[in-house]
Amino acid sequence: MDGVTSPADVAMIGRHGERRRVDELVAAARGGRGGALVLGGEAGIGKSTLLAHAVESASGFQVLRADGSEFEQELPYSALHQLCVPVLGHLDALPGQRREALRIAFGLAGGTPQPFQVGLAVLELVAAVGGDQPVLCVVDDAQWLDEASSRALAFLARRVGADPVAVLFALRSPHVAGEMTELPWLDVAPLSDHDARALLAARNPFPLDDRVRDRLVAEANGNPLALLELPPAGGFAVPAASSVPSRIEEGFRARLTGLSDDARLLLTIAGADPTGDPGLLWPAAEALGVDLPPASADAAATGLVEFSARVRFCHPLARSAVYRAAPDATRRAAHGALADVTDSLTAPDRRAWHRAQACAGPDEKVAMDLEHCASRARSRGGVAAAAAFLERAVALSLHTRSRVERTLAAVEACIEAGAADRAEDLLATVETDALDGFHRARADLLRGRIAFTRPADGTGPSWTVSAARRLSTLDPDRARDCFLDALEMSLVVGRPGGVVAEVLTAARACAPPPSSPDLLEALVTLAEDGHATALPLLRAALHDEGGRLWSRRPALASMISTELWDIGTHVAIADRLLEAGRESGSPLLLRLAHAQKATSAFLTGDLGEALAATAEEEAVADAVGEPPLLYHRLQIAALRGRREETLELIRAGRTPGGHVASADWSAAVLHNGLADYPAALTAARAATEHDDLFLTGAALPELVEAAVRCHEPAEAARALAALTDRTRAAGTPLARGVTACARALVTGAEADYREAVAHLADSGLRPYQGRAHLLYGEWLRRKGRRKDAVVELRTAHTLLAGSGAEAFAARAADELRAAGQRVERRTTPSAHEQLTVQQVAVARLVAAGATSNEAATELFISKRTVDAHLREIFRKLGVTSRRQLKDHPGVDGG
Repeated sequence: MDGVTSPADVAMIGRHGERRRVDELVAAARGGRGGALVLGGEAGIGKSTLLAHAVESASGFQVLRADGSEFEQELPYSALHQLCVPVLGHLDALPGQRREALRIAFGLAGGTPQPFQVGLAVLELVAAVGGDQPVLCVVDDAQWLDEASSRALAFLARRVGADPVAVLFALRSPHVAGEMTELPWLDVAPLSDHDARALLAARNPFPLDDRVRDRLVAEANGNPLALLELPPAGGFAVPAASSVPSRIEEGFRARLTGLSDDARLLLTIAGADPTGDPGLLWPAAEALGVDLPPASADAAATGLVEFSARVRFCHPLARSAVYRAAPDATRRAAHGALADVTDSLTAPDRRAWHRAQACAGPDEKVAMDLEHCASRARSRGGVAAAAAFLERAVALSLHTRSRVERTLAAVEACIEAGAADRAEDLLATVETDALDGFHRARADLLRGRIAFTRPADGTGPSWTVSAARRLSTLDPDRARDCFLDALEMSLVVGRPGGVVAEVLTAARACAPPPSSPDLLEALVTLAEDGHATALPLLRAALHDEGGRLWSRRPALASMISTELWDIGTHVAIADRLLEAGRESGSPLLLRLAHAQKATSAFLTGDLGEALAATAEEEAVADAVGEPPLLYHRLQIAALRGRREETLELIRAGRTPGGHVASADWSAAVLHNGLADYPAALTAARAATEHDDLFLTGAALPELVEAAVRCHEPAEAARALAALTDRTRAAGTPLARGVTACARALVTGAEADYREAVAHLADSGLRPYQGRAHLLYGEWLRRKGRRKDAVVELRTAHTLLAGSGAEAFAARAADELRAAGQRVERRTTPSAHEQLTVQQVAVARLVAAGATSNEAATELFISKRTVDAHLREIFRKLGVTSRRQLKDHPGVDGG
């Protein structure tokens, strides 16, 4: 026991490693380097003690605290508001859009907050405070955070690296970490027997019998709180079969023995109120007839609770134990009293929640209030909270029809919140006999949406088609929309393979006739009659009604533009999506827009823009707690010839039910670039074997090249014929050039090579243009026309190297050397090779004239992080000013 001299030292017995990690986090923030740490472990293991140590060691810090509440998970942004209350005076320092986002999230203004805007607003708010002093954010019981707060706080934690901010979470295992998964993690392990004995000795003034001590150590199983709560029970009782946390709760409940009814009721009311607000506790207790002075004194004497500026239980398990120890009727009375004293104007959701908990049976009026709460929660970005309110409304619904409506609404909210399993369970409770045709169709659509979220579940299209059949007579236009919904969903989740054909086959069989020519008719025509007949219809549908399809079904619109070989429309759709995403705040639209812009930028030869758009998509994905999209990163990696990166992305996209749609095409491009033609042939065959719409066309040119190089002329000819069928009706320079290039490989006719070069020069697609010159140059060299070959190969090398298609550029360089030419090897890495993806994005934004604040807003990082990136960019590129950065080759348009 040497050196253990204070209660704080006693609490840290056996926690030297954990204490060091926490101290390092706080010290780094004090030095200007932010970071985050999640403390995981079972209840009572010492996480809260480590948080208290962090607070005690953070002298000179602004400490911001929040506690997750099991009873407040339904209220969006409640925990975030709790954390930010002490620094809301800094709100005026935020840009107007950020300030308004937080005001809306906290219920101080009307409107719908954009989740990623809220995350960025919190980052800027905390960074503003950090300009005056370092900041420590401490979040206990993070497993009980409401979803909106969890997302915003995880976003903050991932973004504070350049700010003097430490973020520390305590999360009870084995709860799913959710948003915290990617943060640095420290498991707080049980104490060793040696440390457990030391803790017992330090906390007990009298020596314990060895056998009693050993029994306590065995029962506690290394849990410090259990060690401190079990001794009062005597230590000689037969060990309970329940878990350590359950036995700890039993110890807390034992402290209730002998309390007056008033004191127990006061504790129950305190346990029922997640806010810890004495302004609610005291009036509610008075309304139930509690004699406050003696009751509060008796309750405080148990050590379970502290009544001060905020009501705090000694441990979350203490609150849970007190609340669960009360009879149901007492709990309902407590909630009823709290509902009565909660302001219906400033806290309508909390009031409705208490009213719901006070109900002993169905209550249609309360159920309607909960529906209103769900609407408010949804408008504030709390989809999970909306689902919880609706679930409770279902339980209180008196009438069958309203119960069905609320159940289906709850299922939809659960799907949007990512809780597909819960959605499925709720849907199973719906009484099928109570459903009319519309409700049955809606239920089938929801089953389809659930299936589409599960990679191994292939029933999504069939459920959606089932809904369409049910609606075919009830609402023909909506029925036709169902088929398009299925196609859009398959594209958004990256699993169109097989789905498109299945849906269109069903549409041919059972879709009601259209009131006027529409997109579904064009797609069915494409499946039935081929490209020559269907492409004019698709083009009309794509551009009909001012491009309305582009916003309603962006994934489908983009794929149709690809099927039309129309890069100009593809770029325009991406621009429209970006504009719509910024106006609406839709993360999905923004992510699709940035992904499409990344792809189109790389195809036009602007690697810098492609990497910048990739960084922006990753930033939005990170802001909403989603993994970044794969397909554009995969395509760019493949065209750059990055073998390991491409194969890793392909592995990441593989799921039990398939893989990301463009994986085989990307693998074919990669291996053709690396001149590994057998591997390219295998991948191209896999990409084209099912003749899938939207997937096969782009892969056919790769199949032609690989088949020719592998001496499979019949297969190359078949692939050329299939490609020609697709491109003839398109008539774009890209379609004509790609087809001529493939035809040249099959025929060996110089006129075809020349035609390919001419058409692709008009396409604006530098990598494809470079590949045409490369193939022509290779052919010329093999024909012995070295001088002509060198001209084509030099052009190819310039185009391919300049656009980042490194593997194809290397092929051109090898051909030039084989022709006796000197090819200078680069001695200085390009800007794109020296900088990270996010640094490329910062460099391009700043080079284009953006301020640090504007770049921070665009990339969802703090101004301090932008400035830190700029210092690294200046150092790596050898520039000293923003003006020099603008003029640096490779940063702007390279």
